[in-house]
Amino acid sequence: MEERIEINPKIMVGKPVIKGTRIPVYIILELLGAGYTPKQIVKEYPKLTEKDIKAAAE
Repeated sequence: MEERIEINPKIMVGKPVIKGTRIPVYIILELLGAGYTPKQIVKEYPKLTEKDIKAAAE
């Protein structure tokens, strides 16, 4: 399985992000918690896929 989450001290001060982006996992979790659907999140952040969102939520 491809890793979709990365932690790199040089990216967002080491906060977990979606690999290949600077989009932190906590942003995705906050949006899901606020009631956004994965499709709405992808619309807001086109670099993401629904698989990225699922990986962040796991």
